[in-house]
Amino acid sequence: MPHAPAAAKFVANDARAHWHDQALWFVRAKRDKAAQTLPEWEILRETASHIKAHTISRLADYLEQFAEQATRLGAHVHWARHAAEHNETVLGILQRHGVRRVVKSKSMLTEECHLNPFLERHGIDVVDTDLGEWIVQLRGESPSHIVLPAIHIKKEEVGQLFHERLGTDAGASEPKYLAEAARRRLRECFMRADAGITGVNFAVAETGGFVVCTNEGNADLGVSLPKLHIACLGIEKIIPRAKDLGVFLRLLARSATGQPITTYSSHFHGPRSGGELHIVLVDNGRTDILASDEFRRSLSCIRCGACMNTCPVYRRSGGHSYATTVPGPIGSILAPARDARSHYSLPHACSLCGSCTDVCPVKIDLHHQLLTWRRELAVRGLLPWYKRWSMRLAGFVLRHGWLYRLSGKLARAMAPRLPRWLVYHRFNAWGKQRELPPVPRHSFRELYRRRHGK
Repeated sequence: MPHAPAAAKFVANDARAHWHDQALWFVRAKRDKAAQTLPEWEILRETASHIKAHTISRLADYLEQFAEQATRLGAHVHWARHAAEHNETVLGILQRHGVRRVVKSKSMLTEECHLNPFLERHGIDVVDTDLGEWIVQLRGESPSHIVLPAIHIKKEEVGQLFHERLGTDAGASEPKYLAEAARRRLRECFMRADAGITGVNFAVAETGGFVVCTNEGNADLGVSLPKLHIACLGIEKIIPRAKDLGVFLRLLARSATGQPITTYSSHFHGPRSGGELHIVLVDNGRTDILASDEFRRSLSCIRCGACMNTCPVYRRSGGHSYATTVPGPIGSILAPARDARSHYSLPHACSLCGSCTDVCPVKIDLHHQLLTWRRELAVRGLLPWYKRWSMRLAGFVLRHGWLYRLSGKLARAMAPRLPRWLVYHRFNAWGKQRELPPVPRHSFRELYRRRHGK
């Protein structure tokens, strides 16, 4: 479904739409306050941008270095060209170890590859241990935000869900009570798990180690009890050196939630004693983006979600309206790169206000890339017929000065006399939530001549 009709379903609940908007703007305001505490904030952003640009320019070299160093530390490194190969690789590892129960920390890559339903179809029980992720899993939904996966759900809805699934008191919605109920059930899952799966925030080519950032400690517990740890990461998560981590860790949490740093920043260098570590490096369309001069910079994304928290369209339309794992501005660049025909509407779900570019911690020119995607979609012939013909008509008028002037005169003369129903009716989607501005009596050229006599 295109973005606009999907967003209309979310906006139909006016109270939810306003609550969602305000909640995300609150997080955006926290980001601004956190950034202002660092005089060197813009220097950090610039440095991170340069590090990422350099890494992407030598990505193959750094991937090989990381694999070599990780293997030296005792990890098993696997390569997956696409989502299906990633899922088969993870399944093969689990089956060789006789795993029946898995606990997983939040990982947008495994969401992208739809790992959970794949493993469940093969008889393996998977539990997402991030609280927000677990809530949407219990509801049979996908996350609506990459950092705040259950931001679209109210506490009363969580209370009803827990009453039905966990047996909590009917009508209870106090967050502390619900969190304790979730903790008790998840602790049982941790204790019974045969393997732990995590995502990766940063992988260091120099050392072969990687970092997982969480606020709940669920990743640590999930890989400390079972002997088998599988870490899944997209190939763009590589950074060159250990000392580069300081730059990104200072940017990530401040940009995501306004915190100085995530509560847990866990470093892994090889398997724990008596355990086994498998690292799955996944392409899944990333090298196609790498080959594109226009969109290569989107691979610099560190998945902080700041562009979503500030985007006026995302805040008012909800993450599910994008129908892709990573929604919002960055998702509107990545999704068409993977499947332009299915996601042709996303680059148009943008006001081009540039706020996403302003807050991006690695300075990706997001709104410029979205504008470039609009041109690319037109070149590929993927725009709906009404957009193509309206743009052709507008282009024809704008190419002929006399026709442009005549159109303006006719509009100024006729628009005030048109009956309201001719513009504002159920067949005109534009007029459903917009009002035309008052029509001026004179054009700019006419006013200029009167004032300057030319």
